[in-house]
Amino acid sequence: MDLSKINFPSSLFVTGIGTDVGKSFATGWLAREMNAAGIHCITQKMIQTGNVGRSEDIDRHRKIMGIDYLKADIDGTTAPIIFTYPASPHLAARLDGKEIDLDKISKATKVLEEEFGHVLIEGAGGLMVPLKGNYLTADYIADHRLPVVVTVTGQLGSINHALLTFKALESYDIKLFAVIYNPFFDKDDTICSDTRNYLKNWMKSKFPESIWMEMPTIE
Repeated sequence: MDLSKINFPSSLFVTGIGTDVGKSFATGWLAREMNAAGIHCITQKMIQTGNVGRSEDIDRHRKIMGIDYLKADIDGTTAPIIFTYPASPHLAARLDGKEIDLDKISKATKVLEEEFGHVLIEGAGGLMVPLKGNYLTADYIADHRLPVVVTVTGQLGSINHALLTFKALESYDIKLFAVIYNPFFDKDDTICSDTRNYLKNWMKSKFPESIWMEMPTIE
């Protein structure tokens, strides 16, 4: 796929059909491929949990992208909020005795857009992860009108999780820009092949303007 021919928005929100489906790998891979295609791009971690001082997901992005830490990484612009406990943002914030400053995140994104042109914002978990009370990740995405890239896998249960995610996007009137298939979890060829084909056909039928991408296996 020639990414140089795709009209990428200035910001894209990268989510997944659940936790531990390879969002960080997908984010780093897409950023690397966009830069290779001449599309200047940087990544941002919306909220990092389970870390102190710096974001392990930003570390992973930079490793995959093949670049060193940037000034925006060092000053915290690419990871504006970090909590110590490895939990959902609303719980991690409570355990650290802090509030989630959503304006800080959006302001950081704008700074990155101005400097780099394109930003891939990696979320925490899936769309329905709570941020503050009843305010969910999907609410933030909708409020900021961010198109979404969804990371999917082929393992058992992925069709259900993916379709629930797509339905949630529709209910929030969020644009599905692309889907990235992560083959890392392809242990059962029969299941994974069927899952991949089912989701690709669903995309063609329900989201014909969205892009299907398949990333390589990244360890």
